[in-house]
Amino acid sequence: MFGVRDLFAESLAGVLQRPARSALTALGTVLGVGTFVAILGLTATTSSQIDSRFNELTATEISVEDIAHEHNEFAAPAFPGDADERIEKLNGVTNAGVYWALPIRPETTVRVALVGESGEGDTRIDVVAASPGVLEASSPTLSEGRIYDDYASDAGENVAVLGSGVAARLGITTLETRPSVLIGDQSFTIMGIISNTQRKADLLLSVIVPRRTAEKIWGPPEAGAAKMLIATDLGAGQQVAGEASIALRPDHPEYLKVVPPPNPKALRDTVNSDLNQLFLLLAFICLIIGAVGIANTTLVAVMERTGEIGLRRSLGAQARHITIQFLAESGALGALGGLVGTSLGTMTVVGVAVARDWTPVVHPATVAFAPAVGLVTGILAGIYPAWRASRVQPAEALRR
Repeated sequence: MFGVRDLFAESLAGVLQRPARSALTALGTVLGVGTFVAILGLTATTSSQIDSRFNELTATEISVEDIAHEHNEFAAPAFPGDADERIEKLNGVTNAGVYWALPIRPETTVRVALVGESGEGDTRIDVVAASPGVLEASSPTLSEGRIYDDYASDAGENVAVLGSGVAARLGITTLETRPSVLIGDQSFTIMGIISNTQRKADLLLSVIVPRRTAEKIWGPPEAGAAKMLIATDLGAGQQVAGEASIALRPDHPEYLKVVPPPNPKALRDTVNSDLNQLFLLLAFICLIIGAVGIANTTLVAVMERTGEIGLRRSLGAQARHITIQFLAESGALGALGGLVGTSLGTMTVVGVAVARDWTPVVHPATVAFAPAVGLVTGILAGIYPAWRASRVQPAEALRR
């Protein structure tokens, strides 16, 4: 009778008989299971980070578009002159402003002028008219100076703020030389340079001038050109989106198209689902590689141990005993690889979380399930070699 204790003893002896080969054989499973645990752990850890970022940025951003021309081709721009003030009176709004891209003619150049000097013109630079609320809602980081305020905007002063991309293109690295930007024949004093924004990254590639100044020089925006950016407190986005069009145009709310913030949970779940599918596929590929390694090594072991198999068969071992023994050996390699891989995967999650100042999240079910994945991988990999071993005939094996 081939008992369970004998089975484990023989399997352990078979594994330890060639420790280097066994370690290399289990390496594939270690990598597969380790990747499996690390992916699930890192996905769970980054979910909270993704969730918080969506809540702080996407879920607090509303855009409003002027679509008055779609309802009435003779309609004036839909945004009233006091649009910023109307929206900022709504509960939950932190900043709001109207902006549009100025229809600069192709022959109009944008160039920088130092004291008494002027550089070469550039016609590829975008010029944006924006209320101060737009700059504040974009959450800018300034490398030089400051953004213009309501006073400068309402007074129609010729001031401008540059994005870092435009500043680099014009060769402006400091405001100490009091540089000015010439848009056509209009001179604008540069008040600040924006190095980064959390919203509206296209501002980094633009020259931004006050709304009132733009209206004074170039006139009101063309039909459908103006938009509004609204930043809200966390949780107020949907409510403000429902009130914005009525607050701006109670007479014709249909002239404005409000784009509310997307559902952050749905967006996060979609991103996580895509990441899970991609990386789990990579993990299963690693497991398949590990299974192929176990199968190949176990098959070589069957060929090397043909004499041993024949001796066991001649002493009364049946084919199923040989099959179970080799399945147990391959399962032991898989389980060992699963345990080591689980440990390495968990350490990877903790290490990345500590390095990024995150809170590591590893589901207990993942840690409990991962070694079983290695065990099953090893058993599946050993099915064919074990079957080959059970087909060895005692007489033929002993003659070798």
